[in-house]
Amino acid sequence: MTRILAFCLALGLSVPALAEKAAEDTVAKTIYYTLTPALVGNYGSDGRLKYYKADVALRIGSSEAEARVKHHEPLIRNQLVMLFSQQTEASLSSVEAKEALRNEALQQVQAVLTQEEGRPLVDDLLFNNLIIQ
Repeated sequence: MTRILAFCLALGLSVPALAEKAAEDTVAKTIYYTLTPALVGNYGSDGRLKYYKADVALRIGSSEAEARVKHHEPLIRNQLVMLFSQQTEASLSSVEAKEALRNEALQQVQAVLTQEEGRPLVDDLLFNNLIIQ
């Protein structure tokens, strides 16, 4: 009788641990992939050169997607450099303009990855640092 009671107690204690492990496996982990080095270049075309420096991070949902994003990083960087070089002083002067640029950059990155991989892979794009001069 003591053995049965000990077995039931051990079984009862292990079930919550197994359920917690299963819950951890089903929760998607967010990965932030930083494009390094930072994007640096010039923008505007009204005579005087203006410069930007952007530290960009991509929010990705899985390790597999991260590997695919790393593989396509040169294409992603090219797309972002082209987007930044097309900007004007007005398009980078306010918080709302910077948010619009962030959304456009996200759409461009997702378009590139959809073209190459068949799905966007990137959930969000964040500016860790955006300096314009």
